[in-house]
Amino acid sequence: MHAPHSPDGSDQLDELLRRLRTHALRDAEPDARGLIGWLRRQIDADIAVVDGHARTQAATPGFPPDTVTALRPVLAQLTSGRLRAATRQVGAWQVRCEALGRHVPRPVLMVAAPSPLTREAGELVSHTGTVLEVLHRLKRVDDLTDRYRRMAERYRLAVFMTLMAGDLATARRATVGSVPPLLEAEHLCVHLLRCEPRDRSLLAEAHQDGSGYHGRGLMVLCPVYDEHLICLVPADEAQAAEPCGLAGLLRSLVRDNPHYALGISAPHPPEATAEAYEQAYHALAIAQQKRDRIAAYQGDAPLAGLLPRRPALRWARTLLRPLSPMPRLTFEVTRLALSFPRSGVARLLGISRNTVTAHLRRVEEALGVDLRRVRHRADIALAMAISSLPDSAEDAPAGDPPAPTLEGLLSTDAAVTWARAFLRSLQDEEHRPVLATLRAWVEADADAQRTARALGISRTTVRSRLRTAERLLNRDLLTAGFGTHDVVHALRVADCAP
Repeated sequence: MHAPHSPDGSDQLDELLRRLRTHALRDAEPDARGLIGWLRRQIDADIAVVDGHARTQAATPGFPPDTVTALRPVLAQLTSGRLRAATRQVGAWQVRCEALGRHVPRPVLMVAAPSPLTREAGELVSHTGTVLEVLHRLKRVDDLTDRYRRMAERYRLAVFMTLMAGDLATARRATVGSVPPLLEAEHLCVHLLRCEPRDRSLLAEAHQDGSGYHGRGLMVLCPVYDEHLICLVPADEAQAAEPCGLAGLLRSLVRDNPHYALGISAPHPPEATAEAYEQAYHALAIAQQKRDRIAAYQGDAPLAGLLPRRPALRWARTLLRPLSPMPRLTFEVTRLALSFPRSGVARLLGISRNTVTAHLRRVEEALGVDLRRVRHRADIALAMAISSLPDSAEDAPAGDPPAPTLEGLLSTDAAVTWARAFLRSLQDEEHRPVLATLRAWVEADADAQRTARALGISRTTVRSRLRTAERLLNRDLLTAGFGTHDVVHALRVADCAP
């Protein structure tokens, strides 16, 4: 090896800055090996980088292998912060050591040469060490930012899921004293944005404030549908003459992106977020068929709230009583499985799909139902919706009369009026084929292929008629969830009503 030479300072500094810029733009670990290889060519010395525990992370081929072991006492002082730099003689080598960064244990840049480095070479070593430290710090910042972003996403999802369960008090406690403005709102609207899956995180991150929220609103990456971004917005923003804040932003995103669509719920108290989400879900199905791709929910009040309160509660509690001894998780799995695919339920609750199936099997055995049957699913969904309604003074009846049948509840004036209003748009001559397809579809347990065989038409025609029904009924029907249950009950009422 030749004696170290003095490099041309300006050219080397330009190269260091170029390497810093190149590495900073890449989402990768700093290339220590490439950087010290470049430094070796500039100063004709061998270099190593050791971590805070004196373990070699990278070294040029000629770096003397026993040097790290020989200098362990000095390295201990450097890594612990007691020394900033040191030069020691190890056999025929003069070894220059510089600690990098401020946080202990600190990594150390070691340079071994047969003779002392020139002043210019020493300065270039220090500059190279600074670049290495900056790159490591940038990587740490990126890692911490990514970790914060993931934690903020999980936190927002937890707040949303707590609201979906109707538990505003727990949602507020979970914020640990820093209650977001959304939870202070008397009413909120759910905006459900359909966008490219890769856009969801970008949108949520771009509009996130320093507290992890989105101004007065909340953006949540849907854990079930990869193309859905759930946005909770205070009702006063959503219903302003010119929607502002997050509500205005979402509308502008849809206007500017032809593949986006937006469904908007009516205002609801935060405790009724689940009902608001259901409405936004239905509205999104309609929005995708409209030219402007934006739709507000236009449906009627839910059936559960229209039935006679005390008889409906007795029926619902009787139906669900076999679930009382079961864990709360079983109830939650069942409630979610009535509206989402089982894989989605598993993702929502952080359990395996096999665990979801096991819970549902126990529910089927306890209730004597088959959850593959759309009518059974609709009945249980209605019972759960009735049971989750806010308490009323009427809920404590005198005496304990027997529970009515569901047929009895659905024959009441309120149910008949609701069903007639629900199906009115399908009663004209033009849409009778759509109504007939809906009936066959329910009989086929929402299976489009079986429906097509029963009617002697193509599956494409079945789906086209279901799309028409979605538009006329303001319900999503192609995902066998909320909207399907309403269709089941409305057709049952219509078939029994005089």
